Amino acid sequence: MFGLLLAALLLVTGAPAYAVPSPGEGQQSFLGNDISWPQCNGDFPSEQAFAIVGVNNGLANTTNPCLSEQLRWAEDSAGHPGQPTVSLYVNTANPGAAGSWWPENDEYPPGKEVHNPYGPCKAGDYGKACAYMYGFAKAYDDAYFRGISNPSSYFWWLDVETENSWSRTDKDANRTVLEGMTDFFHSIGAEVGIYSTGQQWDRIVGRVSSSSNLYSLPSWLAGSLNASGAASSCSQEPLTGGGRVVLAQFVSKGFDYNYACP
Repeated sequence: MFGLLLAALLLVTGAPAYAVPSPGEGQQSFLGNDISWPQCNGDFPSEQAFAIVGVNNGLANTTNPCLSEQLRWAEDSAGHPGQPTVSLYVNTANPGAAGSWWPENDEYPPGKEVHNPYGPCKAGDYGKACAYMYGFAKAYDDAYFRGISNPSSYFWWLDVETENSWSRTDKDANRTVLEGMTDFFHSIGAEVGIYSTGQQWDRIVGRVSSSSNLYSLPSWLAGSLNASGAASSCSQEPLTGGGRVVLAQFVSKGFDYNYACP
């Protein structure tokens, strides 16, 4: 998540760097950092209280090439009383016919039937039923094909932004991709949250009803310019009506920082 033009950040391009609150000698930082493929050939942040690592390489069907190295970095986080020491985030999308793969039935992996609340998914269907299966399948791949050990032990954030492929006319199908991902992660006992900005969430998904499994998910908001702005973002509306803002992100000196809301 490093700039709007790099696949996973929702901040304004060209925003100036702001000073990051740094701990004094013998004190621990209260801020976390998130990193992913854009940092593979550069330095990683240091002295982070908690860490969030991107699993993908900018697209929902790819793998971060330095995921294992970044997970080792994340495990050295100091710890924060209100956040998991290490969390993960995944790219999300609804590519439809433009994707390299699209489901044609309610089986994933092949041979294993999935309960589809919008089913049945059939070949050539790009609506809610197959969108749900696409989301379920991408989450399955993220958990089992990207190199994650014990995926149920992590908190998984769904990165929802306009830089990825979404239907411009069917917000319901976009929403059901995320519902499919959420159902999969819940099925293995993992917790789930949503990363976005209010503007981009509204463009991609729109209002979520209380019947959706997304309704009560926590929100991680992007778009703050500094630490104090991030702290103020904690009082903004969450992305869904039943959730609450638990993290707010800002960029400083080339790194993404995250403020944990009280």
